[in-house]
Amino acid sequence: FRNALQSGELAAHYQPIVEMRSAEIVGFEALMRWPHPERGFISPNLFIPLAENSGLIVEASLWMLAEACSALKQFEAESGKTGLFMCVNLSSADFVFPTIVDQIRGILERTGVKPTQLHIEITERMLMDQPERTRGVLAELHELGILIAIDDFGTGYSSLSYLHSLYVDVLKIDRSFVS
Repeated sequence: FRNALQSGELAAHYQPIVEMRSAEIVGFEALMRWPHPERGFISPNLFIPLAENSGLIVEASLWMLAEACSALKQFEAESGKTGLFMCVNLSSADFVFPTIVDQIRGILERTGVKPTQLHIEITERMLMDQPERTRGVLAELHELGILIAIDDFGTGYSSLSYLHSLYVDVLKIDRSFVS
């Protein structure tokens, strides 16, 4: 994974988010992919834990965030549409990185993306792993104007009442919870 990150093997893919009423694209979700030159496509379920265990996840996340913000500006320029947004996933390791908020702020400034155009997605598990640190980072990101989404809600032990103490804008309920 280290070689993939340093040699530019990782790829950013973008899944469009469509507003149902107008059928227009309003944003994108950034997806990190690893098309290995010899082994083919490596599943994120395999390489994300590798990145987390090796300590490279923060570097990979910051790369993804910068790529995604640059792509968002390009999408806006090519489409002539403004106000699109980009969703980017962060891991629990990203949230304990001491300068994560400064790093995100710097990427936004360099790319010209407005904070309100960035949606950070975290998993429910992250809320439980480092609750105080996560709460503090969420508050700082919220203060910047970045929207926060909780992904896979219902797979852990969080409660809806607990979410009231956090700066959360979007709740993506896991299918297993609904079932």
